[in-house]
Amino acid sequence: MSTQTQTPAITEDTARHVLWHYGRDGGMQPGSYTERLMETIDAADVVNAEILRGAYPELVAAMLTAKNDIGGVEQLQQIAGGLRCIRCKDTDGPFGGAPQQPLCEACLKVGA
Repeated sequence: MSTQTQTPAITEDTARHVLWHYGRDGGMQPGSYTERLMETIDAADVVNAEILRGAYPELVAAMLTAKNDIGGVEQLQQIAGGLRCIRCKDTDGPFGGAPQQPLCEACLKVGA
């Protein structure tokens, strides 16, 4: 019997949220639940990270990719693709705002 584990595919949104969590370009702020969940995953030891992986396999995989893999952040940035601010069309992050309406940091400050 094989007990091979497969790494789940990381979606654009998850990649963007993890990039935001680590303050990297291409990131986009998630909702408050996901923010707190990412804080928990980031603080978890190996045993608890594996427990969380059972419930949130994609998010844990993306967080560990960014945190532990050489070139992991760049891999997530590639998955995140061409995120652009809906106001100024800039591609420099970090991004925030509603998931379907990302705003760059500068435009978020202007709108506040």
